[in-house]
Amino acid sequence: MKFLTCLLMVLLFCCPCAVAGAADEVIGSVKNVSGQGFIVRAGNNVPATAGAHLYGQDILLTAEDGAIGVILRDDSTLSIGPNSRIELSEFAFDPAAGRMSFITRLTKGTAAYLSGLIAKLSPKSVRFETPLAIVGVRGTRFVVRVEGD
Repeated sequence: MKFLTCLLMVLLFCCPCAVAGAADEVIGSVKNVSGQGFIVRAGNNVPATAGAHLYGQDILLTAEDGAIGVILRDDSTLSIGPNSRIELSEFAFDPAAGRMSFITRLTKGTAAYLSGLIAKLSPKSVRFETPLAIVGVRGTRFVVRVEGD
């Protein structure tokens, strides 16, 4: 029994792939903020500030005067315009284990995306979802706008 417990501890603490994608894993950071922007984490609104860490399942919100610039661990960049809401639904970046994924949901507003390593190494692993369409990214940059609430 002690052996199994020790083995489990080693796997959890020494193998990043064993816990990749965990909610407490930093997936990127806020590069800059203009006006009012917020990070919604576990139901709490936290003002977005330059250097703030982002985690899987975070939601980024901007007010009428707000904009947020983000850089993710794979060097993707994301710029969120005024009156926007975007969910960082899934992010995994462990090329050694073959685990790469970036899925986000833009439910309102605008976002500009410049692809990083995930889109270059595994293009089918990057997806932007909107209320009307899903955008598959094949190593590029684009801007998407969702109108309404």
